[in-house]
Amino acid sequence: MSYADVAPGSSGVSTKRPREISRRAAVTLASGGLLAPFVARPAGAAEITWRLGHSVPLDFPLHIRLMEAAGAIAERSGGKMRLEVHGASELGGPIGLFAQLRAGTIDAVPMSSQLLAPNLALAALPTVGFAFTGYDQVWAALDGGTGDFLRQEIQERLGLIVMERCWNFGFRQLSTHAKPVRTAADIEGMRLRTPPDAEMVKLFQALNALPVAMPLGDLANALETRAVDGQESLLPLLKVTGLWQRQKTCALTNHVWDGYWICVAGRSWLNLPNDLKPAVARAFNDAALNQRKDTMESDAACQRELEADGLTFNATDTASFRSVLRKAGYYDAWRRRIGDDGWATLLKYSGPLD
Repeated sequence: MSYADVAPGSSGVSTKRPREISRRAAVTLASGGLLAPFVARPAGAAEITWRLGHSVPLDFPLHIRLMEAAGAIAERSGGKMRLEVHGASELGGPIGLFAQLRAGTIDAVPMSSQLLAPNLALAALPTVGFAFTGYDQVWAALDGGTGDFLRQEIQERLGLIVMERCWNFGFRQLSTHAKPVRTAADIEGMRLRTPPDAEMVKLFQALNALPVAMPLGDLANALETRAVDGQESLLPLLKVTGLWQRQKTCALTNHVWDGYWICVAGRSWLNLPNDLKPAVARAFNDAALNQRKDTMESDAACQRELEADGLTFNATDTASFRSVLRKAGYYDAWRRRIGDDGWATLLKYSGPLD
């Protein structure tokens, strides 16, 4: 949460992630390696062609693993089905892609919880502040009851079929140029840059900080002039934009997590022969597990690189943040927004919040 910071064209700043999959590996995947069965077939050979669109750069793990899924679909279908993967906003931005998906003019789109939320409020459930302490809780929830609940609701209310495994967008962390943040008390009165995202602003307001919403392109100057005391973002964004040079410490708060659901147009899924549906689902789900690992390894590598560059990292007391949010009514507001059933599925994995 916020997709805007990493969506192409959102800030004028390159936000390519450090990655375990090299550019050479990406080219290999697309031109010979894992995708050889997919690209070797002449145009028009497949009986079924799906188009998938997304807005992420082509060297992100998301795109690379979607290409892997395309190769698996071609191979497992015996060449009967072809998945065309159109990345980097080739078919439109996130909002436009979602409209095309609902209209059935495109077959599949990876949608983050944040992007689904304006059309289905409870889709934002995984992005509740300080809900998850780490990936063990995230995957237990989304591969379990929370994921089952969300996928069913998305299908019933939006008419989209959602693949079983959610892909990884990542945890967000908090960096500062002076005082380290270890407990909720440490950010009281602190001027913290957030993306122009209402939910992120509400989170830090509830924590008694002073959130300053601004585009990413303005952040470097704001940090340089001390217009803000710190910022929150994904670690790779902190690295590739050079923002770490204006910060001294990074608190591993894991304050918000988000992921991508592979959403398929209802008509596309209905028209897919039943014998191909398991192969398609398995290809997406297997690729999702690989992309999760890619992102987690990329974040770990990014932290090591930042530590080597002089940025100090520290753990935080999640309970202290939850306590302040609870007293501020933050979790009660989320429960009313999501509904009791959805909220109960989250608490099963997060532990008590409200």
